[in-house]
Amino acid sequence: MANHKSALKRIRSNEAKRLRNKYQHKTTRNAVRKLRATTDKKEAEGMFSSVVSMLDKLAKNNIIHKNKAANLKSKLAKHVAAL
Repeated sequence: MANHKSALKRIRSNEAKRLRNKYQHKTTRNAVRKLRATTDKKEAEGMFSSVVSMLDKLAKNNIIHKNKAANLKSKLAKHVAAL
């Protein structure tokens, strides 16, 4: 068990950050799945910018690697263009 006040605070803040990161990551993954399942080009173009924004935020906060975000954005852009 932690012996310092700062260690106890670090445990609490780490848990809060972990839950926030998990929520954001799961939400983004679901948005990517929804975009991939879309067959309407107009709707897909509308969703694309918000999904790209979500991926950029995850990469900026080191929740996912920047190259993974770039790969996902590239594949999604190809998908939207092919509709």
